[in-house]
Amino acid sequence: MSRRVFLHIGLPKTGTTYLQTIVWSHRPELERAGLLVPGRERRDHLWASMVIRDDPKVARRDPRAPGSWQVILDQTARWDADALISHEFFAAASSEQAERMIESLAPAEVHVVLTAREPLGLFTSSWQESLKNKGTKRLENYGREESADPQAIWNWRTLDIGLVLERWAPHVPAERVHIITMPERDAPKDALWRRFAKLLGVDPAIADGAEPFPNASMGVVEAEALRRINERLQGFQSAFDRGVWIRSFLADDRLVPRGGDRFWPGDEQVADARRRGRAAVHLIHDRGFDVIGDLDGLLVPHDLPERRHPSSVTDAEVAEVTVALSAQLLGDLKERLGTPGGSSSGAGKSGGSRPATRPGRDWGEAARSLWGRLRRLGR
Repeated sequence: MSRRVFLHIGLPKTGTTYLQTIVWSHRPELERAGLLVPGRERRDHLWASMVIRDDPKVARRDPRAPGSWQVILDQTARWDADALISHEFFAAASSEQAERMIESLAPAEVHVVLTAREPLGLFTSSWQESLKNKGTKRLENYGREESADPQAIWNWRTLDIGLVLERWAPHVPAERVHIITMPERDAPKDALWRRFAKLLGVDPAIADGAEPFPNASMGVVEAEALRRINERLQGFQSAFDRGVWIRSFLADDRLVPRGGDRFWPGDEQVADARRRGRAAVHLIHDRGFDVIGDLDGLLVPHDLPERRHPSSVTDAEVAEVTVALSAQLLGDLKERLGTPGGSSSGAGKSGGSRPATRPGRDWGEAARSLWGRLRRLGR
């Protein structure tokens, strides 16, 4: 059985994907260094979070998904050194679910790890993330509640570190609760990875934590354009559709590169984020949890730069983005259909022209190719 098991449970939008990409890309090196990352593939940790949270939709994800947590448990039980389990959706678990998860790892010494950042930036980033998951809520209507549902991810339930700690921390000694704060903007690019690796007891030189990682932030006009597009989309309900078509194809590959103005929520929501930051700092200090980094980094800065609010976006600005997007998508379609230079490639026996490939088959192949790339990235 593993000596120590590190449960990295979030928070969402705190460098979790960055750290998980490093870990899974260097899994063999980490194992040789004595750290097991259990599972058949990266998705096992996502699926395990669904199992732990009693998500009724887990079986729809993949035939292997319901057994993912048992696979992780079995591999961890056979390992005689340290292990790491990491997914930000664990943060949404109830106190009872967290306790059950920790108890199932006995007799290993379980450590609960949270990466964290100040709640205003986190809140703003999470709204964008909700849009990439086909969300349609306006920013002024977002985050108005603290859900009691472990299936609620894009909610203060997982974004407020104080609420997450209240559910998870009682089940392990305080010294085994670790808060890793996000490094300052002028810190080295690999600072977060170095903090994480130090806690895990591995040499950070195992991986190049300074490798470029895509910036997944949209500008305010692009975000509002995506929100309105989501309102019109028919279908696209499956995780595959949302992940491949909305997130990767539309948002990350076409809207994010446009850049655009950054933005804040309204004054009331800013004040709420300030309150949550102060409460979290007091809780962490009073409970004596281990802090790696600057605890004051969880406070919303007193002076904030001027930024737009999404409600200021005009119809004309959205139209400009969507017209440019339409032109880009038309070019993408032309390229996918294999008709360079404006002429059809291939002629029928009657002398007429036809596309080189059928659109349905070509787009299906494109989707499968993109999904394959995403899966390879996760291994």
